[in-house]
Amino acid sequence: MIALGSLARHFRAGFAVALALAATSCTDLVSGPGASQQVAALSSPVDQPTGEDAEDAVIGQREHPRIIATYGGIYSDPNAEYVIAHIVGRLLQAAGQPNTQYTVTILDTADVNAFALPGGYIYVTRGILALANDESEIAAVLSHEIAHVVLHHARARSNKQRTDQLVDKVMTGVLGGSSAQAQQASKLSMAAFSQQQELEADQKGIEIAGKAGYDPFAAVRFLSAMGRFSKFSVGDAAQADDFLSSHPSTPDRIQRAQTEAQKQFGPNPPTEQDRDEYMDAIDGLSFGASAQQGAIVGQRFIQPALKFTFTVPNGYRLQNAPNAVVGVAGDSEAVRFDSAEVPTSMALTDYLKSGWIAGLDPASVTAATVNGMDTASGVAKTDQWSFRVSVARFQGQVVRFIFAAKTDSPRFDFGADATLRSFRPATAADLAQIRRVSVKVIAARPGDTADRLAQRMAGLSRGIDLFYILNNLLPGDPVIVGQKYKIVTVQ
Repeated sequence: MIALGSLARHFRAGFAVALALAATSCTDLVSGPGASQQVAALSSPVDQPTGEDAEDAVIGQREHPRIIATYGGIYSDPNAEYVIAHIVGRLLQAAGQPNTQYTVTILDTADVNAFALPGGYIYVTRGILALANDESEIAAVLSHEIAHVVLHHARARSNKQRTDQLVDKVMTGVLGGSSAQAQQASKLSMAAFSQQQELEADQKGIEIAGKAGYDPFAAVRFLSAMGRFSKFSVGDAAQADDFLSSHPSTPDRIQRAQTEAQKQFGPNPPTEQDRDEYMDAIDGLSFGASAQQGAIVGQRFIQPALKFTFTVPNGYRLQNAPNAVVGVAGDSEAVRFDSAEVPTSMALTDYLKSGWIAGLDPASVTAATVNGMDTASGVAKTDQWSFRVSVARFQGQVVRFIFAAKTDSPRFDFGADATLRSFRPATAADLAQIRRVSVKVIAARPGDTADRLAQRMAGLSRGIDLFYILNNLLPGDPVIVGQKYKIVTVQ
């Protein structure tokens, strides 16, 4: 199903805060908040990864499937995979490690993120591919990750306990933690490299990319684009909290990257950017949330693979994460939809009473049949929150709706019940409402300007602003006739 694990007991007091739609914190070169949440991904230019020691390889192999599941899966795109494999090959040669094996995975998520695990596992997201404008910018991201490994940073943090904590907190960051404190813990876990290690990787990564023939100033351009995208995605106030304390600030890193590139290669190095080849590779790339993980259409969530749908009350803003669907209504109400494996022999009423719900009133638990499905519902209270918890059996699993509110009311109760009653199999008409959002590459024509090209995205919410960011342009900028630029289309 949505591959959803047990909520366990950690949705106690503060649960609604945990559903505040926090974007996963980005690490390494692209420190900062991501954009959406969803997913596709992975290309593996090599077969079996190796690390600096046997334990590295074991840790990487063990955690690799969990990372893929956490970020919603692998994005399969032969053109993008080929380009990334080509870039990695050049970077490894420049790093003096042509025979070292790495597994580079494209994660199927709109988050702009990149990170590494011990054992030669390097991850970039679909969101990074959409934001970059040429091969040299992706090379800057990948060389930074390779630098962490070359400098033994991954090995320094690669004991089993710490890696388990890293992956667990990565998952917490994606799914929403149990409190603001848990959210901060997930950010710190993703920043497992120290500030000094990040600066060292910036320096070494620029050296590797430059030696490979890529533009050493590409890191400067990409960090600038990342900063703009972060503001676009979550706003200036939220960004201030999301930049990790263990990383240098993005403006500082941009200046350091500029100084380092000029120091190592001079102000005008002969370098490659390979813009046309890169643009061709990402033409048609999925953008934003992956429809295969479910689509949000207004107040409705539609899951095309499993063919179900439900509707939340007006006022809730839904967001689809790889292992849950979450939504908030202001700062006083929240909902989480996920699933759990429950023995078919266990009654749903007994499941609700089995201890995973803190503050449950056993007398409130009732059973009902909704749209032909067995369901059960109950009420729970903690010091600060009221909960309405409902479960239903669907396709062999148990799906769960968990509503939380600071103030209990008949309206809140009615909304939770209405959401449960809206859960049903999706029809062909439901599935027809899902639209595919993707990157389309266009060439500038005589007379075109950035403003004119941006108008081609006027039909999207904030589409014009997004155009400037995706192409790292500003309003009024000239464009080069025949050069390729990105727009986002909805089909």
